[in-house]
Amino acid sequence: MTPSGKIVLCWFRRDLRLEDNAALYHALRSGLPVQPLFIFDKNILDDLEDKTDKRVLFIHRALEEMQGRLTELGSSLELRYGTPATIFQELAKEYSIEAVYTNHDYEPYAIERDAAMAEWLQSKGIRFYSFKDQVIFEKEEVVKDDGSPYTVFTPYSRKWKAKLNAFYLKSYPTKKYFDAFLQRKAEPLISLKEIGFEASDVDFPDADPDKELIKKYSENRDTPAIRGTSRLGIHLRFGTISIRKLATQASRLNETFLNELIWRDFYHMILWHFPRVGKGLAFKPAYDQIKWRNNEEEFAAWCEGRTGYPIVDAGMRELNETGFMHNRVRMIVASFLTKHLLIDWRWGEAYFAKKLLDFDLAANNGGWQWAAGSGCDAAPYFRIFNPYLQTKKFDSQGKYIHKWVPELNELNYPAPIVDHEKARKRCLETYAEAIR
Repeated sequence: MTPSGKIVLCWFRRDLRLEDNAALYHALRSGLPVQPLFIFDKNILDDLEDKTDKRVLFIHRALEEMQGRLTELGSSLELRYGTPATIFQELAKEYSIEAVYTNHDYEPYAIERDAAMAEWLQSKGIRFYSFKDQVIFEKEEVVKDDGSPYTVFTPYSRKWKAKLNAFYLKSYPTKKYFDAFLQRKAEPLISLKEIGFEASDVDFPDADPDKELIKKYSENRDTPAIRGTSRLGIHLRFGTISIRKLATQASRLNETFLNELIWRDFYHMILWHFPRVGKGLAFKPAYDQIKWRNNEEEFAAWCEGRTGYPIVDAGMRELNETGFMHNRVRMIVASFLTKHLLIDWRWGEAYFAKKLLDFDLAANNGGWQWAAGSGCDAAPYFRIFNPYLQTKKFDSQGKYIHKWVPELNELNYPAPIVDHEKARKRCLETYAEAIR
């Protein structure tokens, strides 16, 4: 039953939680009943080739959990499938909407989408409010003394830490205002099948931070054979955990772990100030002149984990099977693709975008450009990871490799796709020619 009085909509996107949510907090305090909204955006879903994409399943499960909470509160999620433009036209006919509340999204498509929706809503007399929620500091909040953006991480992180105080980590007490949700009968959610996707049996990592893991993060994070990283990336990506909650714990337990969260803010800041990096351009324009080899057979071998370099193959197989890859291994496989095979980093970035459960445009782009040498504060082009030395240092007993490459010592395991020293020399010559 559609309410007759005025309401406000809280439009969830990458913030799929009811606790400590900036936009929801402000919506609940607006003085009008709050109708939670999520749109399965056709503009995004239509680009996903894999109709068993586990990220869509993760979102659907998070929405089911939210719906369970809302049902207990006598409310219901409004879940729609279509383009935002079409959905809001429908909603404006069904509800008397006073305002729409949402949280910032810094990706190019999202910025264009929100600008268009804000303009259309305002043309209908509906106000549009957006808030910072998925990062601690955004946009111009951490900049140089002259107001220009940082492009090197270390001074940025120093300023970030100097600015951090309890205010920025304070949670939004949404629970105090849960009685402001629009009271209505709960409706069945749209199924995955109705939006063209298939369900699968997947166990996603838990959203609760492991305090002991965070405490030992500095010593364990580079060893792929053990559980030394948090696996919270997917929860940060879709907002099923509050960045403020996680940063609070990190600031108390482990500075190295906190630095990883600062890197995340840093890359979002870079994407905001230099949107070209999110549109397929190198942060350092000279690197767009590199003459990539882009051998499709070699790229396929890299994607499928059959390069003949065990640590590279292990990482790619882990990614293909689980949607996750250990952080250290991500750097190794990215360096191998761009430096050993001289394949455009954008190819690797796009493959990770398809496969990673925790795919985030800002971080993924930042990581790939770092590996290729084309990004801000990137590894210099002459830094070329030696996969054998990386293996000796971080998987000396071969536990990680043998898990994912069990046929390592058998005749059917391929020979190395390229000789390391020859590939290194070729890379140095190719890069030097492009950026001299």
